[in-house]
Amino acid sequence: QVQVLESGGGLAQAGGSLRLSCAASDRMGFIYSMAWFRRGPGKEREFVAAISGNGASAYYAESVEGRFFISKDGAKNTMYLEMNALKPEDTAVYLCAADPGVWAAFTSADKYGYWGQGTQVTVSS
Repeated sequence: QVQVLESGGGLAQAGGSLRLSCAASDRMGFIYSMAWFRRGPGKEREFVAAISGNGASAYYAESVEGRFFISKDGAKNTMYLEMNALKPEDTAVYLCAADPGVWAAFTSADKYGYWGQGTQVTVSS
């Protein structure tokens, strides 16, 4: 069984920074490709950033590119999202997704079989 657990959400002012973490754990020793999605108030879930299992490839949504940075400790299946220059429109529940894989990173939610419960990020203006 795979457990996916996010942490690090909270409240920030516009222009500020927050760092999210996500850990995927299982007993099989797989390496996981991982991603962040978010669901803002009254909005549908959207892709934010993704990283391959080996950490070599990363993709970003246009709305966060240049402000958010994704990284991964491959050996531990722990992923981080450094969020800078935050905007009120970044307010959302941020969801971590994971699926076994080494080389590829995916922007589509249906590529991920394991999801966390989410962590709230609120950005005030």
